[in-house]
Amino acid sequence: MYNWRKMTEKQKEYVLKKRKQKNFPLHSLPHFLSKTGYYHISAANYEHKSIIGKNHQRISEFEDALFKIAERKNFKFDAYAVLPNHYHILLSTTNIKNLLKDFFLLHQKTGFYWNKEDNLKGRRVWCNLLDSPIKSDRHYWATINYINNNPVKHGYVNKWQDWPFSSAVLYLDNIGKENAECIWNKYDISGMCKWDTHLKL
Repeated sequence: MYNWRKMTEKQKEYVLKKRKQKNFPLHSLPHFLSKTGYYHISAANYEHKSIIGKNHQRISEFEDALFKIAERKNFKFDAYAVLPNHYHILLSTTNIKNLLKDFFLLHQKTGFYWNKEDNLKGRRVWCNLLDSPIKSDRHYWATINYINNNPVKHGYVNKWQDWPFSSAVLYLDNIGKENAECIWNKYDISGMCKWDTHLKL
């Protein structure tokens, strides 16, 4: 999205042509089915402004809204993190397209209410939601590491368990710090991103 605004007209024409050839949506992200049934879902506030994170109450209420979707659809998050300007979720579903409708609806509702609260009618709140199929066990565990480490990566806390709006505490309680460190070392996230990372438990 951000690169699109930096492109020349000729570059935009080329990109649209390629998307048409692949039968992708012209101005949104394509959706691919996962052979494993697991997906990494993420979305960010428009231009990464801290709209979710106006205050802790808003982050907490948004976290609750995500859990209500899970309860309604009868599934659990394998990992999640809600940050001031974006969120990540790892989950399993047999009908990703149907599930995405719930997330899009949540974006519409929160965008409307937050703009009303902030007295900013018409402000764009969300970017497109991204759903990435999990391809393997290695990809699955690396994604868990990536999501639990995300608040540390962005500098909000020094340790995973210090961020209250994520699955990190429950994850560490369930498998223990020693196992978490083994999983971190075995399934590192360097293949997923280029940022410098360091495990802090």
